[in-house]
Amino acid sequence: MDLELDQQISNLRALNLTPKQIARKLGIRPSEVTAIIQKQAKQSALALDKKGELAPIAKCLANKTMIRHLLQPKPKDWAGESDQEDTKLSGTAGLGLVLVARSISNRFRVCSYLVDYWCLGVKDAISPRQMDRNKYQQFLHHAYGTFPEGYEEITLQQSQDIVFGSIEYAAALGLKPHPDFIPAKDHLGEWNDKTELEFGRDGKPFFMAGPYDNVNMIMRTLTQTVGANNFHFMTPLDGNDYGPTDW
Repeated sequence: MDLELDQQISNLRALNLTPKQIARKLGIRPSEVTAIIQKQAKQSALALDKKGELAPIAKCLANKTMIRHLLQPKPKDWAGESDQEDTKLSGTAGLGLVLVARSISNRFRVCSYLVDYWCLGVKDAISPRQMDRNKYQQFLHHAYGTFPEGYEEITLQQSQDIVFGSIEYAAALGLKPHPDFIPAKDHLGEWNDKTELEFGRDGKPFFMAGPYDNVNMIMRTLTQTVGANNFHFMTPLDGNDYGPTDW
């Protein structure tokens, strides 16, 4: 009976029914349905982990500004960023968020990657988390809350190009990704080690100092690797406003 009930619940979940709807159909308590769904998700995740396999992709997302800067082709007459844009720079300038969700038995295994595509590469990452659909939607709302332009779906290949490509760019500058990237790396899958994306700003690294950045270390490293006149640097002034700073 347990195996039959498990299969019935699995079939109904595949139709996107909620635990309450499933409970009403089967004449059992919602808590019983939720417990079985969680058990199935854990079993599926353990089976994949033992095989060393990744679950299929559900969604790959990125904020729209980063998509526009990195993934959309530039007009033929494009001459770089407008000088006027310097007056509009905020704490999210040059930053983007890639989120990769994989599907495991009607649940999601999710990782996110905070990318500084102008200079530092991966500044932060969240290692795999399992969540149901409601928690996944809440996570999306929270994760992209600091990106008012919203987000769009991208491909896994584009996600890999952004994350791994930004790390490669930063490595050439002598900078390493955040340590939390290590447990989140495998979630992206194998990369072909090749991208045509252009990182930096107007052909140079542009370091926007954040509250948790080791500014002195980063500045020394950039000075040693590319030279003092070959990168730009801005630091927070009052509030979220930014201004150029001499180092």
